[in-house]
Amino acid sequence: MPDKELLIPGQLSMAQLRRLCAVVPPPVRLDAACRPGVRASATLVHRAASGGAAVYGVNTGFGKLANTRIAKEDLAILQLKLLRSHAVGVGEPLSRRVVHLILLLKATSLARGYSGVREEVIDALLALHNHGICPVIPCQGSVGASGDLAPLAHLCLPLIGEGEVFYKDQRLPAAAALKQAGLQALQLSAKEGLALINGTQVSTALALDALFATERLLEAAVISGALTLDAARGSDGPFDPRIHAVRGQPGQIACAAAYRALMVGSEIRKSHLDNDDRVQDPYCLRCQPQVMGACLDQMRYAARVLAIEANAVTDNPLVFADEGSLLSGGNFHAEPVALACDALAVAIAEIGAITERRIAMLVDTVVSRLPPFLTPDAGLNSGFMIVHVTAAALASENKSLAHPASVDSLPTSANQEDHVSMATFAARRLQPMLRNTAYIVGIELLAAAQGIEFLRPLKSSAPLERVLRLIRIVSPAMMEDRSLARDMEAVHHLVASGDIAHALDAHMPELQALRLTNLSSDPMALA
Repeated sequence: MPDKELLIPGQLSMAQLRRLCAVVPPPVRLDAACRPGVRASATLVHRAASGGAAVYGVNTGFGKLANTRIAKEDLAILQLKLLRSHAVGVGEPLSRRVVHLILLLKATSLARGYSGVREEVIDALLALHNHGICPVIPCQGSVGASGDLAPLAHLCLPLIGEGEVFYKDQRLPAAAALKQAGLQALQLSAKEGLALINGTQVSTALALDALFATERLLEAAVISGALTLDAARGSDGPFDPRIHAVRGQPGQIACAAAYRALMVGSEIRKSHLDNDDRVQDPYCLRCQPQVMGACLDQMRYAARVLAIEANAVTDNPLVFADEGSLLSGGNFHAEPVALACDALAVAIAEIGAITERRIAMLVDTVVSRLPPFLTPDAGLNSGFMIVHVTAAALASENKSLAHPASVDSLPTSANQEDHVSMATFAARRLQPMLRNTAYIVGIELLAAAQGIEFLRPLKSSAPLERVLRLIRIVSPAMMEDRSLARDMEAVHHLVASGDIAHALDAHMPELQALRLTNLSSDPMALA
């Protein structure tokens, strides 16, 4: 069995979050240093539950029912009913890798020691993960404030032996899976049900999963854009470092460096240094660092927000054991996640939009100076005509999906929860956008590779020739019409999986510099 990854509450790094958000995530163990704080906060909650004062979520109802006192003998059943009543999500189940990340984010948040739950609750969450038990969480039903209530209720029902899970490639009742794994169902204590379902872990996990996919997409789009620049015999003058230094935008500077490294040594570029009467290239070629760099800066902003949120305490009320205080507030409101996801959505749409414009440029012989629609016998052959139409359709879909979700608040809970974030949908809608844009970038790779065929025997740069060889493994050059549907699926996989960028990893520190792994998770460092 592999070594268990150490989870230190409040100190999850972006690199560690990436490892935890994997198809097969590693087993984990909790840093023992957090346990005294967990015990102290649980003791304070137990004392409050036994006292006479009303404490929200401990001995009162929830939401609009906060003024309703609950008898001491009913406090345990109150938490049980809370999980049951809130597990009302609908839709397809969330992916297993996202659900396992949610389990770990919820466990480490509770382990910060501000939630008042017993150690057994945290250990039970980690046990589900380590035994490969994945709760079934319907994807719809959260508005992203009072936290991700419905999906987190579905996440935590298996702790009490209820709900459904995926276990050993089967979907089955949680009680049966617990029995097979040798685990016991929990009996919840005061506040524990509320702490389990209050929080932003679902929207945060969905957003992190999308962020990592956006990173792979951006790298592939930079590579495809460089390949198109060579196929169109564009100028590398606009990528001169002096141009980007005087503007000072960090993403733009980093992207320009990546484009220069991708293009260095191209024979195609050298072939048209002289006697080329074109004064300036279209924006889709020469403004790539400006557009892609701005998208990278949006991604870095989102990464900083999500790194903080992944380490945050976002339930309510919060327990400050050192001071003997229980404070009710609003950390469950997922507005930071919603705004970060909306920023990502715009970046994803823009990556697809400028990529679609380069495909349109390649098939236009007037601009590209390549054969019409990238086919040697246009008319008899349609070439890449309708492939571009597909890219345009996907880019147009993204424009609608990029509408900000965070502005669409709808009051709930009889107007007690009168402004909500819609963060969970904001994060969830990123996946279809990513899929659309990965297809667009894949189509550009096919079109640019086809364009290069008309410039042979000249060679592109060494990095781009490696990319061309990878493309040609799954898609031969098309000198007469055939269906490219399978080729598009194959290249889409190269883009979405990160294989396009990974083919250059050992050779391209400038490309590696675009990645988000090294961002700190320390909230003070990120402030």
